[in-house]
Amino acid sequence: MFFHFRDRYPQLNVFWEKYQPFLRRMELPAKKVLLEEGKRSQQYIMIEEGCVRAFFNSNGEEKTVQFFFEKQGLSSIDSFLNNVPSPFAIETIEPSVVSLLHKKYVIQLMDEMGQDPQSMKMLLQMAARRQQHYINELMSFVRDTPEQRYSNLLKDRPHIIQRVPQHYIASYLGVSAVHLSRIKAKLAKGNPHF
Repeated sequence: MFFHFRDRYPQLNVFWEKYQPFLRRMELPAKKVLLEEGKRSQQYIMIEEGCVRAFFNSNGEEKTVQFFFEKQGLSSIDSFLNNVPSPFAIETIEPSVVSLLHKKYVIQLMDEMGQDPQSMKMLLQMAARRQQHYINELMSFVRDTPEQRYSNLLKDRPHIIQRVPQHYIASYLGVSAVHLSRIKAKLAKGNPHF
C-alpha cells in the first residue's frame, strides 16, 4: 500500500524517502515462499520485478486467491496488523525482485502519515481502492461463471493470462486445469455462449 503509489501520490515522497534505508531488497527465484500459511506476517512486500501469488491449502489442494505484479505491494493485512496467523501463503511465481519493509517501520510510517490530514486522506483513498478491487473480485466469484471470469481476465487483465502458468489461473478461477482448457477451446472457436 505504500511505495508502489509513489507515481500516483508524489507529494508523499518525503515519507517514502525517509524509509528507503530500511528496505531489504531481494532477488528471488520462482516458487520462493515469502510468507507461510499460518505464520504471522512481519513484512510488507513491494514488487519491483516479477509476479507473486497469494494462496491457501484446502484439503491438500492449493487455491490461488490473487496475483501481484510490478509496482504492487502486499501482505497478509489482518495477520500483519493484528498479529494473527495468516490465512494464506505468499510465494513468487517467476523470478522476482522484491523489497521488504519490516512491520515496525510500516507502523512508524503509518503513524507519521496519520499526523498529516492530507496524507491520511491519501492513505484512506489507497485503502478504499484496494478494498473496492477485492469487493469486485468477490462479487465476480459469486455472480459470474468461470467462463465469464476468464473472459473478464482476457479483457481487463490480459497480463495475468500472459504471465501466469495455467494451473494457477485454473486455481484462481476455481476450476480444474482440464476445465480451463475447455473454456479456452470454446473461446478460440469464437463461441460466445457458454
